[in-house]
Amino acid sequence: MPRGLPLACREHLEKATAVATAAVEVYNRPGRRFRTAHYVVLIVMGWTALFHASFYRRRRRPWYARGGGRVIRYVKVDGEPKHWELAECLRQYYAEKNPAVRQNLQFLLGLRNKIEHRHLPEMDPSLYGECQAALMNFEEFIVAEFGSRWSLAEDLAVSLQFSTSVPAPKRTAAKRLAASASKSVRDYIEKFRGGLPADVLNSSSYSFSVYLVPKLANRASAADVSVEFIPYDETKPEEMARLEKLTTLIKEKLIPVANLDLLKPGVVVRALQQRVPWKVTAHTHTMAWRHHAVRPPAGAAQPERARSEYCVYDPPHEDYLYTRAWVELLVRELSIAAKYHEVVGVLPAKA
Repeated sequence: MPRGLPLACREHLEKATAVATAAVEVYNRPGRRFRTAHYVVLIVMGWTALFHASFYRRRRRPWYARGGGRVIRYVKVDGEPKHWELAECLRQYYAEKNPAVRQNLQFLLGLRNKIEHRHLPEMDPSLYGECQAALMNFEEFIVAEFGSRWSLAEDLAVSLQFSTSVPAPKRTAAKRLAASASKSVRDYIEKFRGGLPADVLNSSSYSFSVYLVPKLANRASAADVSVEFIPYDETKPEEMARLEKLTTLIKEKLIPVANLDLLKPGVVVRALQQRVPWKVTAHTHTMAWRHHAVRPPAGAAQPERARSEYCVYDPPHEDYLYTRAWVELLVRELSIAAKYHEVVGVLPAKA
């Protein structure tokens, strides 16, 4: 144990690492049932304990206080101080700051509240990115706060896979999630993602995406590690450009499973007509996707190069489909007259 850490800090550190390890064990266990639901509940518990350890290290009590006055009195439950839940920990730790790490945890916290009493295993493929990001953020946080001796990297491994392709059940995940029993959860996911700025939505600290690339070694010493994570640093343009070239070479030209409930342009226009106070037409939508550059123009040599959080290319039909996040973005922007003018290029007219 590191010297100088308060007893309460050490106890919560041990709890945080134990719970995070259990979360990964549950997620990587073979089978389909309850994978994401169990992981989300456990990782929220792990992060809560980790924040408590951080506050205790700073000699700060993460407890709810009652009333004012000179003497601080704390709320107690069964004789014990009531600790801050994760939402309060986020408010206390980040204050006015709102980084992608915080957004990731707020998303999972809200999701936990939605699914705590539900059975929705079909969500797994669409939520992998946020689940993986929460774990990698956990590792970075604990090492930065308490040192590398608390790292979980040596205890965890990349799970083995049976197949090099996406199994058929995962390809039907979007249809299952569209069922009425899943509607409230689906709506929460779409609304949360749709409300995020592009820099957060594309940040690996919010949602982590990975390609598994076969590694060919031309010498024995190079074959010691079969899988490597290459850090994706958004602050280094040259590194990002290199990785973009790599992903362009290996990316499958398929609609991502994460893009749930994809919409045709006409459906997008009708949805906007119902929610935007101004006149919205197909031309309005065209000007909007051009303004945001969410897809290439018609006849482009590489039509699949669209911004997948908002739009994806459908090869069989040679057209584009749009996400709920795109609809939410346009509803926010086109509802404001000045923003409508900026996006569409003309002043809005009454519907």
